[in-house]
Amino acid sequence: MTQTSHGHFLDSMQLPPGTTRFWLIRHALVDAAARQRLYGAMDVDLCAESLALQRPYYEAIARRLPQDAAWFVSPLTRTLETARAIFAAGYGERPVLVEPRMIEQHMGEWHDLPHQELPARLRQRPHGFWSTSATERPPGGESMLDVCARVSHALDDMAEERPGQDSIIVSHGGAIRAALAHALHIHPDTALRFSIQNLSLTILERIDGLWRVVTVNELPSAVTPSATR
Repeated sequence: MTQTSHGHFLDSMQLPPGTTRFWLIRHALVDAAARQRLYGAMDVDLCAESLALQRPYYEAIARRLPQDAAWFVSPLTRTLETARAIFAAGYGERPVLVEPRMIEQHMGEWHDLPHQELPARLRQRPHGFWSTSATERPPGGESMLDVCARVSHALDDMAEERPGQDSIIVSHGGAIRAALAHALHIHPDTALRFSIQNLSLTILERIDGLWRVVTVNELPSAVTPSATR
């Protein structure tokens, strides 16, 4: 079966080469103690037990990803450690670049706050699927609107710098939702309705200046080897 290009439809099971494509991976599960608090852009440890138990998931991710891609992580250790776990699971070592704009939402003075203490600090009604509304800016921090602005600039810049190539970005739930808001031209409050689980894969493409979404929250237990390797 041949791959046709009418309307850039995907007529094959394989993603065609030569497309500006971003493979966004949410980092692995963080330590249980950290999950009890609002960690946002804090540098917290991954859960060592999950790292050991989820080795098959990392192997599945390693098979799924294109081999000729450039790798990027946020400045937080948990994204680099997730990338290293994928490398060790069969992908192989690669150079890794840090993209600061793909970091998680900065919660400012609310960092390290126990979750149950957050509601008393809020000035707006929280989002049903996020700690705050998209327009709430923590003191000394940033709102999800701010996150969307920086992530949008990052993706556009990276797409211009690496046209027709694959880029793998290990990032965060908030930043990946921001990327979806950018690709779909939707308000961050709407993008926060997407579920972005740990180790999930979201694929975005930019074609002729337009963004499209290939997959969202694809979990490694369901993935198959990619023909783009």
